[in-house]
Amino acid sequence: MKLKCLITLRVEFTLIMFRPFVGEIIVAKLKESTANGLRLSLEFFDDIYVPVHLLPVPSHSVPDPGKRDRVMWIWKFPDSDEELVIDGIDQIKFQVHSVNFPPIPIEQPEDSKPFAPMVVTGSIDFDGLGPVSWWVDAEDKDEEPEDP
Repeated sequence: MKLKCLITLRVEFTLIMFRPFVGEIIVAKLKESTANGLRLSLEFFDDIYVPVHLLPVPSHSVPDPGKRDRVMWIWKFPDSDEELVIDGIDQIKFQVHSVNFPPIPIEQPEDSKPFAPMVVTGSIDFDGLGPVSWWVDAEDKDEEPEDP
């Protein structure tokens, strides 16, 4: 004879939802830099991608001497010989370009990566976006010294 036991528990919890909107500006850390673009992280969410066509124009990549299969992206500042590097040291300000919700898989292999509920595509091809130090340094250069 089988006995079924049903238990009802009252549970209280707090839910925090991350759902960025298109056009929102967010600051993240660089997780990886490849020939396809950048992958950014908010520590609690790592599926943020900045593809090559949404990097500042003109940008080019050079092999990263310290990391195999990785590159460093360099933006050549317009009307100048100055080149600005996108590296993992700085926080990166990006604008949400799109938010995609992939289909939920019915079954996943045990050793697979956890399912990402959404993929965020970002852009840094606009004034004020990209590594935060680019713009802080630019503000410092624009300030004129005060007269004594």
